[in-house]
Amino acid sequence: MSARVVECDVCIIGSGISAAMVAERLVREGKSNIVVLEAGAEQPGPLEFARLRQRNLDYGESPWPKDHIDGMFVEGMQSPTQCVGGLAMHWGGVTPRFSPEDFRQRSACGVGTDWPISYEELDPFYQEAEELIGIGGEQGPAELDPRGKPFPMPALPLNYNLLQYREWAAKAGIPMWSQPSAKLTVARPDDGRASCCRSDTCDPICPTGAKYSPDMTWRRLRAAGHVRLQANTMVRRLHTAPGSERIERAVAVTGGQEVEYRAKTFVVAAGYLWSSYLLLLSADARHPQGIANSSGLVGKYITGHRNVSARIALPMRLFPGMQEQHSLVTKHFMRKPRTEKYLRHDLRIWEDTVGRLPRLRDDAGTLLMGDALLADWRSRTETESTARVRGYYDVIPGKDSEVTLDAARRTPFGDPLPRLALRDDPVSAELRGYSEQRLAELFADMARAGNGRVIASATDSFQDHPGGGCRMGKDPASSVVDRHGRSHDHENLFVVGAPTLVSSGCANGTLTFSALSLMAAAEISRGLS
Repeated sequence: MSARVVECDVCIIGSGISAAMVAERLVREGKSNIVVLEAGAEQPGPLEFARLRQRNLDYGESPWPKDHIDGMFVEGMQSPTQCVGGLAMHWGGVTPRFSPEDFRQRSACGVGTDWPISYEELDPFYQEAEELIGIGGEQGPAELDPRGKPFPMPALPLNYNLLQYREWAAKAGIPMWSQPSAKLTVARPDDGRASCCRSDTCDPICPTGAKYSPDMTWRRLRAAGHVRLQANTMVRRLHTAPGSERIERAVAVTGGQEVEYRAKTFVVAAGYLWSSYLLLLSADARHPQGIANSSGLVGKYITGHRNVSARIALPMRLFPGMQEQHSLVTKHFMRKPRTEKYLRHDLRIWEDTVGRLPRLRDDAGTLLMGDALLADWRSRTETESTARVRGYYDVIPGKDSEVTLDAARRTPFGDPLPRLALRDDPVSAELRGYSEQRLAELFADMARAGNGRVIASATDSFQDHPGGGCRMGKDPASSVVDRHGRSHDHENLFVVGAPTLVSSGCANGTLTFSALSLMAAAEISRGLS
């Protein structure tokens, strides 16, 4: 029995924030014959948010039921989430831009690889993403934090504690400002989104819709009939047309049945891991290394950045309880590296709730019980408070930082699972100890500037906010896609968002994923005209 066939103009594989940005842009430009394929399940709508949050508080349940697929876990992956809305169903909404140096790393710093686009070219797409998502922010000093237009809405206000932290950072010579965030400071009633109430109910689920998540976009586009979104639909292969390098069909399994999706344009928007995986899995006699892989670089140069963090005790009295997830940020060290060797990093300060909890032993190691514990707790919170500081530092990815196919482990569909290994370029591997030591020294300098002390510190070996695997570039021999995300090998195949990153910079990458996806969507739309 032959597979059922579904035809459309655009077939988008994945339904996370990158896919949502592509669909949003295409619909706005009059394109509506769009099918979106998501391997995972639908998630509850906003009428369920308050109930799900309460169950999370009462029982520790995940507020997102069925947000992963059994048997699809990969060791080292950032999150097992596969559902309508993708990873941004769980995010904190932190939305900084990359710095201009991230796009000209080789030219500016003598390491890594330059992107085929500049910050200035991406600026209007950053702005568009900020407007679509609903991002408020405070622009830092123009030389550190350039942008073509103001933020779409005001920043989340700084609470009393953050204002004190900002004065402390200024004493250390560090300019800091409000971290941009995808939480409305001005309500959008037409979208059913209230403004942020600043009470931290957004972790792990925002019951008011103030924090953006991609399911909001999908509900609106589907209700208007602009897209057809098929959940629980696992795409297993892409196939080219006979005698051509155009992608002809995506073969998927849904409800135990095989379905073929045929389109003029295919968009792979499945994130850094699953996008590369699908292209590798699509190998055939004509493409033995996989689809879009004439360079042999699909799955290579997986990027990420590491962090060093500390808790710093300061002689100040603070009052926790409002907007504790919000933070201060600076790009000072992203744009003006202070070291003789290559080290670029961001810096964030936010409240240390842990540091305000009671302790079981005092500074001398004496066990505290009963009244002694309470007296120690009160004395510390009246005369001393703690801050959390953290710096993400840039890690140059090695070519062998990669996604490959693992023949020893199989998916529920019988395919080999992906294997993930993140490895530093030799330059970053050599500088790792130096980078982490210099960040620790910075935290010690900051503590002294506030007459405080570092009471705990940590270095993280995990590479956060991963991307890459289908890196963009001008030369087909050294990249997988061009500046628009179009495959060098297949004119009607685009890869969008995180997989196209050349490097992960020093800051959360979600806004950059979104901007790159909008840039790709503009090119896709031109091809459909």
